[in-house]
Amino acid sequence: MKKYFIHSFFFLSTFCAIAQNQEKLFEQSYALLNSIIVDENNYSFKKAVFSVENAYFNNKLDTTFVNKEIKTLTNLCNSLIQNRFLAYVESDKEKVNKWASVYSVMCDTIPLIIEDKQYKYIPYGYDFNDIFGHNDLANMSVTKLLQTRKGNCHSLPYLYKILAEELGTTANLSLAPNHVYIKHQNIKHGWFNTELTSGIFPNDAWIMASGFVHLDAITNGVYMKALNNKESIALLLIDLANAYKSIYPNNNGTFELKCAETAISAYPNFATALILKAEIHKKQVEQETNEEKAKLLFTALEKEYGHIHKIGYRFMPEEMYFNWLVTLKTEKNKYENKKLNNFSKN
Repeated sequence: MKKYFIHSFFFLSTFCAIAQNQEKLFEQSYALLNSIIVDENNYSFKKAVFSVENAYFNNKLDTTFVNKEIKTLTNLCNSLIQNRFLAYVESDKEKVNKWASVYSVMCDTIPLIIEDKQYKYIPYGYDFNDIFGHNDLANMSVTKLLQTRKGNCHSLPYLYKILAEELGTTANLSLAPNHVYIKHQNIKHGWFNTELTSGIFPNDAWIMASGFVHLDAITNGVYMKALNNKESIALLLIDLANAYKSIYPNNNGTFELKCAETAISAYPNFATALILKAEIHKKQVEQETNEEKAKLLFTALEKEYGHIHKIGYRFMPEEMYFNWLVTLKTEKNKYENKKLNNFSKN
């Protein structure tokens, strides 16, 4: 009995130590993301992304593999920049060439010659399995994308932004219902969209065709806004909160609320962060035993949900999202920005 007790105590002590270490990783990731919000001189989207993923993977992120893959992809981008013709003559050609190289690495099959042997580079594909990470948030990660070469509307634009910044240029994330894509602006075409799940440049009509983009949502920057770097970090703060909830489903909401409030400070009309904050407050109302205090909390909660609706957010069911995403393939001619189709070639 004594021996059993010692073994049990040792197991529980080890388990608690592991749990505490992982919580420390989440706090460290939050501290990094918050430091970028406070001082953009600390900005690194790549470092921020992998800090979140490392916390979720409990410090088992293979940084050697990740860094090697990103370096290889960056080198391929640079090779394309140097060796291909870009049919674009405006003064921002250097920047556009970098975007075009990242797009090709993400979406195009590329012939490669290595030591006089010809190879075929296969682009990244869309993974239709668990696209929202309900079964495992790892399916949303850039790490998984690099390992399997298949991703979704979360990991694909994240990797695109990382590669663009490795090349010394910018890439703006942008939001649609349940969706992340890329927005760029050049001299010739103005603002345009880059959709990595299908590898085309859709016009804004496709975003509107979802049926869940209210005009107020566009006006208030809920959707279709080119996010700046701090606003992109806000997305990662909610990723961090979701990862924490996945590991600690019965937590008291304190860490998630901290993430949501910091995200909102950087991106005030970030609907996902506002909803997370409201949902945590909803639980607090349900758990409050003092009737008078519960009424006050409920009144405040009604205002929160009212604000979310006022800025234009509308809930989009997952099945409708998936059907909308498929329209880029089934109705490509209708939604593709044809001005951008042929400005580059290998």
